[in-house]
Amino acid sequence: MAEKSFKKEVQKLRMGSGEEFRGEGILAVTKALLQSGVSYVAGYQGAPISHLMDVLSDANDILEELGVHFESSASEATAAATLAASVNYPLRGAVTFKATVGTNVASDALANLASGGVTGGALVIVGEDYGEGSSIMQERSHAFAMKSQMWLLDPRPNLPSIVNAVEKGFELSEASNTPVMLQLRIRACHVHGRFMTRDNVRPGFTLKDAIEHPVRDVGRIVLPPASFVHEQEKIEKRWPAAIDFIRREKLNEFLGDEARDIGLIVQGGMYNTLMRALTLLDLADVHGHTDLPIYVMNVAYPVIDDEVRQFCAGKRAVLMIEEGQPEFIEQAINTILRQGDLQARVHGKDMLPKAGEYTPTVMLKGLLKFLQRYEPGLADEARLPAGVRATIATQRAVGVPVVAGTQASVAQAASADSPALPKTPEPEVHPRPPSFCTGCPERPIFTAMKLVERELGPHHVSCDIGCHLFSILPPFNIGATTMGYGLGWAGSAAFNTKETERRTISMMGDGGFWHNGLTSGVGNAVFNRNDNVLVIVDNGYSAATGGQDILSSKADNAIRSTKNPIETAVRGVGVKWVKTITRTYSVAQMRDTLREALTTRERGPKVIVAQSECMLNKQRRIKPLMKRLLKEGKRVVRERFGVDSDTCTGDHSCIRLSGCPSLSIKENPDPLRQDPVASVLDSCVGCGLCGEVSHAAVLCPSFYRAELVSNPGWWERLSKRLADRVIDALQRRIKAREVRYVA
Repeated sequence: MAEKSFKKEVQKLRMGSGEEFRGEGILAVTKALLQSGVSYVAGYQGAPISHLMDVLSDANDILEELGVHFESSASEATAAATLAASVNYPLRGAVTFKATVGTNVASDALANLASGGVTGGALVIVGEDYGEGSSIMQERSHAFAMKSQMWLLDPRPNLPSIVNAVEKGFELSEASNTPVMLQLRIRACHVHGRFMTRDNVRPGFTLKDAIEHPVRDVGRIVLPPASFVHEQEKIEKRWPAAIDFIRREKLNEFLGDEARDIGLIVQGGMYNTLMRALTLLDLADVHGHTDLPIYVMNVAYPVIDDEVRQFCAGKRAVLMIEEGQPEFIEQAINTILRQGDLQARVHGKDMLPKAGEYTPTVMLKGLLKFLQRYEPGLADEARLPAGVRATIATQRAVGVPVVAGTQASVAQAASADSPALPKTPEPEVHPRPPSFCTGCPERPIFTAMKLVERELGPHHVSCDIGCHLFSILPPFNIGATTMGYGLGWAGSAAFNTKETERRTISMMGDGGFWHNGLTSGVGNAVFNRNDNVLVIVDNGYSAATGGQDILSSKADNAIRSTKNPIETAVRGVGVKWVKTITRTYSVAQMRDTLREALTTRERGPKVIVAQSECMLNKQRRIKPLMKRLLKEGKRVVRERFGVDSDTCTGDHSCIRLSGCPSLSIKENPDPLRQDPVASVLDSCVGCGLCGEVSHAAVLCPSFYRAELVSNPGWWERLSKRLADRVIDALQRRIKAREVRYVA
């Protein structure tokens, strides 16, 4: 069950020639694959391209009609290795995963693929997870493309450009016998637009043909001496072929008035942001028309020397807009110009930030600095909207370095039509660290871990990639390191010695377990006779990437094999001490099992499989069902928890030990007590953790469970009226006994 269903939208993939497609970028990519005659697609889900996997899964019937094989790969390395089908056969294939971690995982397979080269078109669609919306380390795909000599496309983020990049990417791959990487940034994946479609193409050479007529070429296998030839082939044959194709097909674009003696060079993916900044300066319109010359590099690698020299000839200066570090393209352009004896001055990281996402505001500052130096008449801040001028002026007022501008512009921004400027920095906004969802079944695991810590003291905890990584933040503050997806136990492998009886704890999610944790973590621990503890969070889905099914999911899946227990796999590689907890919300059971694992005299690796369904996916599943039942007038019961304000002591251990977003505080109704009491908000989903925590930690008995009944029966309505009358009578009796003091 994925985060989002595209069952309805995928019908657009059947559109034929001349029809207008309207939709999201990810759907456009899928349509372009089908129009290109792709034979197979594989990939590993993950932001920002996880929806591409969901679209392909929902469109499986359409793919099968065209003879296209699609599979959800066990890891990015598995996906990349799938492209081996294009090495010896004229089969077009595509794989997808997010960069840079996905590219890192797939690097061995991709390096071998790039070395031997391909016969059919091989396209690697990477979701460039860079910038403020990223969930990973800040790196770029560019370095890998350069290292392995793979061509890197970075198209303008609009649907026609993206579709063209997919189609031309296959052609470029075949023309140069080289795999091609297509880089899609977060906004490009989810941009909406339209383009004119073409008919879907059934592959002329099919997977059936390849299977029944096998071909082998030892020269394509990465083994000396063939591997030595591959490097020469890349430089002497494939590189020139790629350059010729890119230049002939005009994949890069020259826009604006080339007669001006200054210019802008921009990565294709940054084009929309650049045009937004130019529009704010009144140097472009909303349709992208501008008088400033712009060289759009829809192909980020390789850099086309002739095109760069052509664009820079006769110019005093150019501004290279390249997001991220190092400045690979800027260095290449400087080299090209100096070797060509062209004197155009190249600016880039001296006027734009060396690192970080280039938002419109950041881009605007860099443009102002560049224009102020070479075309002051175009750097008039008075053209900017009042709000933008105020933002820049505010940053100057609080001491933030800002590019270009005069005192007059500051005065203009502070005029009557702009907000008043603060003279001192605003107070720091209170941090709001990300946390588990309301009702998350992973929260009680760490609650139990904190309770064990109270008894046995702190342990070294090795974390993993996934939702459980939120445990490193308040209120749990658990975890020392994280090395990668499925590498939780490998991250503590060094802490394995007979000189102490104390054990370490490692974490791993079910998604990471099937990704590579079974071998690199569990198998490794068995082989090396590890005596430490692993907790596998089995929430039923690859939850951190959007809720897709995996091997151990309990849901039925028409095109995948599920219901394969993690415990069976763990025992299969040799673990003897395995405990499965089928309800993580039982904090006492979690605590006792953890304590046993950490203190048992039995030697060898110990694995705890902690099971409960991802609450987010559970709510996606049951809420539509409840709405339908309510609409039909049928009885629906929902559980909620609450706190008795008269009983609550105001200790708030329940909050500190669970951190549930639905737990808050409110004023104490007792006038003789000042401490605020705990309160349960309406967002409660009735998981019961707060009550379990109170019981396991021997806290106050102030929590109660209530059932909210919609469309109750006659007996329930009658019982409710009788209960209300009894409660009302008792409350009046208590009220009458109160001692009243009159001043």
